[in-house]
Amino acid sequence: MARGKKSIEKVTELMSDPVHIRNIGIVAHIDHGKTTLSDNLLAGAGIISEELAGKQLFMDSDEEEQARGITIDASNVSMVHEYEGQEFLINMIDTPGHVDFGGDVTRAMRAVDGAVVLVDAVEGTMPQTETVLRQALKEGVRPVLFINKVDRLINELKVDEMEMQIRLGRVIDKVNKLIKGMNEEAYNAGWKLDASQGTVAFGSALYNWAVSVPFMKKSGVSFKEVYESCRTGDMKNLAKRSPLCEVVLDMVVKHLPNPKDSQKRRIKVIWHGDANTPEGKAMLECDPNGPATLMITDISFDPHAGEVATGRLFSGRIRRGTELYVMGTAKKVNRLQQVGIFMGPTRVEVEEITAGNIAAVTGLKDAIVGSTVTTLQDMTPFESLKHYSEPVMTVAVEAKNMKDLPKLVEVLRQVAKEDPTLQVNINEETGEHLISGMGELHLEIVTGRIKRDKGVEIITSEPIVVYRETVTQKAGPVEGKSPNRHNRFYLELEVLPDAIVELIKNGQVSMNQSQLERRDALIAAGMDKDEAKNVKDIYGHTMFIDMTKGIQYLNETMELIIEGLHEALDGGPLADEKVQNLKIKLVDVKLHEDAIHRGPAQVIPAVRAAVKAGMLMAGDTLLEPVQKIQITVPTDQMGNATAQIQGRRGQVYDIQSEGDTVTVVGKAPVAELFGFAGDIRSATEGRAMWSTEFAGFELVPSNLMKEVVTSIRKRKGLKEQMPTPADYLA
Repeated sequence: MARGKKSIEKVTELMSDPVHIRNIGIVAHIDHGKTTLSDNLLAGAGIISEELAGKQLFMDSDEEEQARGITIDASNVSMVHEYEGQEFLINMIDTPGHVDFGGDVTRAMRAVDGAVVLVDAVEGTMPQTETVLRQALKEGVRPVLFINKVDRLINELKVDEMEMQIRLGRVIDKVNKLIKGMNEEAYNAGWKLDASQGTVAFGSALYNWAVSVPFMKKSGVSFKEVYESCRTGDMKNLAKRSPLCEVVLDMVVKHLPNPKDSQKRRIKVIWHGDANTPEGKAMLECDPNGPATLMITDISFDPHAGEVATGRLFSGRIRRGTELYVMGTAKKVNRLQQVGIFMGPTRVEVEEITAGNIAAVTGLKDAIVGSTVTTLQDMTPFESLKHYSEPVMTVAVEAKNMKDLPKLVEVLRQVAKEDPTLQVNINEETGEHLISGMGELHLEIVTGRIKRDKGVEIITSEPIVVYRETVTQKAGPVEGKSPNRHNRFYLELEVLPDAIVELIKNGQVSMNQSQLERRDALIAAGMDKDEAKNVKDIYGHTMFIDMTKGIQYLNETMELIIEGLHEALDGGPLADEKVQNLKIKLVDVKLHEDAIHRGPAQVIPAVRAAVKAGMLMAGDTLLEPVQKIQITVPTDQMGNATAQIQGRRGQVYDIQSEGDTVTVVGKAPVAELFGFAGDIRSATEGRAMWSTEFAGFELVPSNLMKEVVTSIRKRKGLKEQMPTPADYLA
């Protein structure tokens, strides 16, 4: 307790000086050693005892995390590190490595300025390594590299000293290749990782030692010594002479930016407002005296304090009683009740938090993850958080006891607020509710927590695959008539080009941009100039364009038209699945002159019907989620590994050999991957290492299309007969 109190006092002393702050995330593929590394950093900072480091798993405080041995939720902690006679505040977020919880990584990257990328020396870069690195670079977060489990190279693979250095060099080269491919501008601007410059460290989190070239000069520990100590098992000596905490945090302080320097560059990436406004200037300068601007990156529920919002404070200062507005809501005042920081599982109240820090607050009842919160009544919101993956599986959830139904509805709303990568569909009439998540494990954890933490007994269905609808051709103009026949809307539908879909996915095109900025980005991607300047809405991966000219009353009606579009896109005509990759153009409109005859009950059904009929005319079809699969096995098991992919409607597109192992890379539909973990273990005699990651949506093969659509319609209680355009245009 005394140790913790002392740490908190030091933390609060340094919070007001952004130059001496480092906000960092620990990111890696699953089982590469993140949480063990975090433990050792905390021990070095005096927050936990050295004896418990690597065993306590301080950041994995949830019982589910401890039982499974994996990180599920991102955890925050603040600590102090001394470097060259000065003290620095390190705000650290330990992120999950499992692909199903990658949404936590996305959100964490918005809150930090730098990332320690962890790679297993034996396994090298894995699919999730690439994913987390991509998320960091997309957010303008600077990486450094820690190559973990170096002792495994020597003790398990029996490599000599020269081979050890060659292998470590290959890992660095691979990560640099990824950085260059993802952000060449940053790579050329000095973000290339270089061991000689000290942006790479090597070590063993399990045995609490690390080395870097600058620290080797200071400690006198050489690579030869590292090799001999590992070979003889004398790693205590290494840990004493070259402790992991010092090496890694020295690297963090020296090479990762402070908030003041970082925000000069990052604000332009994550915010598209006017840099000359008071909030723009304050954020660029990380000014504690400017308007408070806070981006919410996480929401959790405390049984005593209620809803706790965590986020990055980019400017200004906040304290208990500060009045804030949540952008995108009805400009109601939210008054802060508590202001604090997280120390792993514990939230500690502080008097005040200033710009450049990660804050945990209560009282923001209107906020959701991704909300822009400010003392100003109005400001341009931050760019929305976009996770690379999408929900691919769904379970139906019912209350075991009907009396718990109202409570279940409330709990599901809470769950959706806590984890924005979940999609929750609540049907209060039938009592059946759908939860869509990133994979089997994600859904298993969420439903387990509903029972354990929320106290609601539930019955869950077997997982169901999430599909998407899209079109393959062009159709229109399609006429949508209002029920009173006084209003008519003419729409053209076609496939949205892949290049533009990618821009939307990456956040390079959005409705938060200025019209001019958005137009230029679309023209550069090959869109017609007139279309590019008339984009009215982007919903998911679908774009709506108004190509009409001089239509009276259209401006008054546009909001209702967009609402009708959203309703149609939330469930396509074929299988009532979400629609994506669609371009919809409004080419003509006939409106009644009297506003009473062109209200919501007239406009919304007309537009919805036109979209659904148009989709059927344009070759409506299904997309299924696909996952990339990487399997590493001994050479003699290669045939069994490839068979596991190919036997699941999958494709193998790369085979890489290294020594006596091969890595098989391929992809397969999610629908065929149920039970994959058990089957791959059995097929390879338990000798396979594998990982999966979301690889997008692909067209369902034409020979399976009817069967899949029929089964979905049957499950949803829709007519089994395929719909026709006439069903919507009657």
